Amino acid sequence: MAKLGSKITHSQCMLFLYRLLFKLIGQLPPQKNLIIFESFHGKQYSDNPRAIYEYLLEHHPEYKMYWSIDKRYIDQFKELHHISCIQRFSLQWLLKMAKARYWIVNSRLPLWIPKPRKTIYVQTWHGTPLKRLGTDIEEVHMPGTNTEKYKQNFTYEATKWDYLISPNKYSTEIFTRAFDFNKNMIESGYPRNDFLMNHNNKETILEIKKKIGIPLNKKVILYAPTWRDNQFFSKGKYKFDLHLDLEKMKERLGDQYILILRLHYLVSESLDLSGMEGFVIDLSNHEDIRELYIFSDMLVTDYSSVFFDYANLNRPMLFYVYDLEEYRDKLRGFYFDFEKEAPGPLVKSTNELLEEIELIEKNGYTLSEKTKEFNQKFCSLEDGQASKRVINAILFNK
Repeated sequence: MAKLGSKITHSQCMLFLYRLLFKLIGQLPPQKNLIIFESFHGKQYSDNPRAIYEYLLEHHPEYKMYWSIDKRYIDQFKELHHISCIQRFSLQWLLKMAKARYWIVNSRLPLWIPKPRKTIYVQTWHGTPLKRLGTDIEEVHMPGTNTEKYKQNFTYEATKWDYLISPNKYSTEIFTRAFDFNKNMIESGYPRNDFLMNHNNKETILEIKKKIGIPLNKKVILYAPTWRDNQFFSKGKYKFDLHLDLEKMKERLGDQYILILRLHYLVSESLDLSGMEGFVIDLSNHEDIRELYIFSDMLVTDYSSVFFDYANLNRPMLFYVYDLEEYRDKLRGFYFDFEKEAPGPLVKSTNELLEEIELIEKNGYTLSEKTKEFNQKFCSLEDGQASKRVINAILFNK
């Protein structure tokens, strides 16, 4: 017990010293052309930070840019030869972070990190919200916190943001309130969707399929569900149960389709896919979901914000919501009438899901008026130029 207490004390002492050093270095003038990027706590080269990075790489190569990487994923990043990596929380990371002029991040940073006064923190966030966020959550069910503490931590982190990116007017209103944010909102569309608007063509789809090893003779269903706040191993490590009868799906769809699984980045468990070879491919660890969107013929999801992005492709979407009442009424709650406005059918069992897929196979797919209205409300800013608008705002005050 004494040994455990000693370890805790040592850890707290090191954190204090680390934070103090960060603060002291942060008092020095920033390196004006230095930008640090991070996506999903350093786990991925993806999302809005990637899109902004790629735009800068092409149009403003004079900037010195580094990616903050979780040490468990550093080897994956080293394979991307055009990226300069720094290991998250290393001494090199501390020196770069404390001296950077810009941080461009898509999730909350740890609370202990002090933002230097002259550093500009750009929070891109990572989705149009269906489920309630921040201070709008009535009751928090996540491990390691409670409702009051969660909201306090959330809003405290948001006070450090100098810019917040919004994909549409709807999100702007929610972000402002739920994050208690009162600085610079950039309502630009999402930079990550520039790829969908600019590269949705046969050549790109074929190239990505060949690179990943996706069969060219079958259609692709992408299943990308979100996580459940109350299903976890520990803080930051969540469980997930597919609730899908994969054997039945393989039996009925295996000749024509493959099923791609893309679990949320917070889900930490590996699935047992024995017997599903040739039908199910788990690409949860693929660097960026945008490539999976591009080559998928249809999306199956639940309450994940992925459907707001996928809507830009005007392809079929199905919503597998086996726990709708619990998720809506107990876990999170929704910002709009999901059952009424979802841009696709809601199903609650594998059989219902299969029936909807087979209907699309039989009758083809056309955009409904409801889906067109959805796209107008949530996707109207997506024109392939969002990254440019963001850069113009944060670098050139345009």
